[in-house]
Amino acid sequence: MGFIATHRVCDDGVVNLPEQPSGSEPPARPSPASMRASDADRDEVADRLREALAEGRITPEEHAERIDVVYKAKTYAELEPVLSDLPAQHAPGPRVDLRKEQAPAPPPPQSPHLVAVFSGVERKGRWLVEPTTTVTCVFGGAELDFRQAVLSKGEVTLNVTCVFGGVNVVVPPGVRVVGSNFAVFGGTDLPEDDTVDPDAPVIRLTGMLLFGGVSVERRAAGEKRGRHRHHRELHREHHDEMRRLHRERREEMRDARRDRLRELRDERHRGR
Repeated sequence: MGFIATHRVCDDGVVNLPEQPSGSEPPARPSPASMRASDADRDEVADRLREALAEGRITPEEHAERIDVVYKAKTYAELEPVLSDLPAQHAPGPRVDLRKEQAPAPPPPQSPHLVAVFSGVERKGRWLVEPTTTVTCVFGGAELDFRQAVLSKGEVTLNVTCVFGGVNVVVPPGVRVVGSNFAVFGGTDLPEDDTVDPDAPVIRLTGMLLFGGVSVERRAAGEKRGRHRHHRELHREHHDEMRRLHRERREEMRDARRDRLRELRDERHRGR
């Protein structure tokens, strides 16, 4: 096996260092876990333990024991077991990462104006609810599902103008719905409140209903339609009946105007 000589230049000349085999590998670098932890690393782990204690994940005795281990630890390998049984965290090292997962970004904004004229419109899934959403239905219908929606404020307004149409709204448990709208030959069907939390989200209904209605049902995400189906069928039958009566009334008024015009023409002819 051959040898190579390594030299170091000094002020007083050249000094030969100990020779090493030409095929030898450089010394292995220490693993990240064996690296020394800093005071900042130990403080981060201590903060996470305080959060775990506040969340009830560990007992005060366990917290005291782990805090002692944290401030005696010299390497990342000694810090790692302290957090190994706590959820949603990454193992230490070479830098202890205690950042919580970021909340998902809000959905992109959409038009707050929904219009259905002799047609239908719907809004469901994960969508951003603006402070005020307007729904206009003329001989049409709208379906709004708030179960996965993201409210831009703690209280949002749903302004509904409905003429010979209907609006069906689905809300999740824990959301309060307040009716402040006005109805003529129509109505609003609201579920009872299921929460007494004063900070619960609020959806306020405003607007005017003319031969139309708004039906609100409370249903958890993923829950299929059940007992509310019969009510909605009755609701549709009611609207169909209202439309039929309205058509008959218009025909009667048209016939009455036609008869009145005929009488006026006959009177003019007789006057001549």
